Amino acid sequence: MFVARVPNRSSPPCYLLRESHRIDGKVKTTTLANLSHLDLNQINAIAAALKGEELVPLASAFGIGRSLPHGHVAAVIGTLRKLGIDKLIDPEDSKQRSLVLGMLALRIMAPDSKLAMTRMLSAETAASSLPEVLGIETICANDLYRAMDWLLPRQGRIEKELADRHLSGGTMVLYDITSVYFEGSRCELAKYGHNRDGKVGATQIVVGLVCTAEGCPVSVEVYAGNTADSTTVSGQIEKVKERFGIKNVILVGDRGMITGKLIEEREVSDRTFSYVTALRSDAIRNLIKNGAIDRELFDHENMAEIASPDFPGERLVVCMNPYLKEERGRKRDELIEVAGGKLRKLGESVRRERRPLRGTAAIGMKVGAIFARNPMKKHFAIEIGDASLSWKVRKDAVADERLLDGLYVIRTNVDKMALPTDEAVRTYKRLSKVERAFRCMKLSDLEIRPVFHWRSDRVRAHVFLCMLAYHIEWHMRKALAPILFEEHDPVGKKSVQTDPVAPAKGSEAKARKVATLRTDEGLPLHSFQTLLRDLATLTLNSVTTPKGGTFSMLSRPTKLQAKAFELLELGAKDLHVGRGT
Repeated sequence: MFVARVPNRSSPPCYLLRESHRIDGKVKTTTLANLSHLDLNQINAIAAALKGEELVPLASAFGIGRSLPHGHVAAVIGTLRKLGIDKLIDPEDSKQRSLVLGMLALRIMAPDSKLAMTRMLSAETAASSLPEVLGIETICANDLYRAMDWLLPRQGRIEKELADRHLSGGTMVLYDITSVYFEGSRCELAKYGHNRDGKVGATQIVVGLVCTAEGCPVSVEVYAGNTADSTTVSGQIEKVKERFGIKNVILVGDRGMITGKLIEEREVSDRTFSYVTALRSDAIRNLIKNGAIDRELFDHENMAEIASPDFPGERLVVCMNPYLKEERGRKRDELIEVAGGKLRKLGESVRRERRPLRGTAAIGMKVGAIFARNPMKKHFAIEIGDASLSWKVRKDAVADERLLDGLYVIRTNVDKMALPTDEAVRTYKRLSKVERAFRCMKLSDLEIRPVFHWRSDRVRAHVFLCMLAYHIEWHMRKALAPILFEEHDPVGKKSVQTDPVAPAKGSEAKARKVATLRTDEGLPLHSFQTLLRDLATLTLNSVTTPKGGTFSMLSRPTKLQAKAFELLELGAKDLHVGRGT
């Protein structure tokens, strides 16, 4: 007996239990029963039994040889390929390109040293499905270094294509710099400078980042650690105008970069140079003394546009933020009180009878230690003797600084028709998007620091990798915003944020999901990193069959995981993402 499968042209196949026998030398077949009403598993079991095969329970017939976290890999690699980053790096598939893609994905999923990445990108020691997806077998650290050396010469072309995608003819460009501390002293880029990481005694490099008005990174540059902020700007302007082909660019930069000296120099060599920046505190103080700024302006308004002969041809937008005013005053008073308390204790140690503190140098060192992390020394008048210490708060200095509390001035040469007053303020405040990019690149997301590479080209390749990784993450965050602790209703936010000077407010939709920790669909809310960890529980399983064969099978995604892939516009094909797909 045997089970015969009889196909039907327009309906499901028919399964028949048949018996064959010979009559007069001819094979005759007799149908004994119609099995079509049975489950397919039952039909297969009957067929196997008739063939004499041993039947075993389904649970013991198949085994899982290995189960690897896969969902986060599919999300990152799927987005990367959807954005065309793989083709942007190199149109041809190769081992070098696969290793670069692997380092980009790991920067987003599990940032670590290049030595640790060799284990995560080797099939034998992998902690995810990434090596299988990229077709990587076994590698060593030198393979990753060679891939970085292969990538760096492509940086200019890649940045040009990113600029072509995200920047247009007359556009606004955000630019800011930060420092990244260094481990070791064998790299020529590692220098001592103004350290923004708070790592006293550590060398550093300076990183300049160019972003679109929305905060999407398109270009990055690495400078020696002792490079001044303002000296990096001219090179960035030339890059945007010459290499990217954007002639009418409005550069938005911090007050420490777009300085008066730089503006004067650029106006001589480049009449098309447009900028939005802010004034330093000493320039604002001079405007107040000269009567250009009257604090009565802010009795009814928190923003006013003024003109000053000290800034010919420029527009000055004076802003008063009451919240910032209150916060700065409170913080200053607290810091003065803390420093005063420590000085009182130090004075007691100088005046005590038993083992008093003596010596101008020793007392001076103790005073210096008090103000090492307290910036209020400028508000104290301190006199140190060999056996004395006296001090008082300089009330005139405090009152002078209080005049600037909550006050800032936007400076621009862009015509008012092209950039209205309120939009000029919003434009300058967009620099917070670059600061967010630096936070993501330097802290828990991408961990650009500390830098351990010795060679300058490897340092530049490392920073470029981190910039590309954040470019991918930026697009992922934007798409996944409805299920993250982030704004996902820009229209609603714009409706509540009518005052450009006031602290930023989110939309009602964001407030609702943050208050309930749930999306509008009832799904749990996540940060970007916790969502990646949730996606990682979607596993890729290697299943073994009773006959020793193997096949891959995905676990079933949860509602949240399915929603994440829907927001990323990734389908079933992307879940089964593989090499070259």
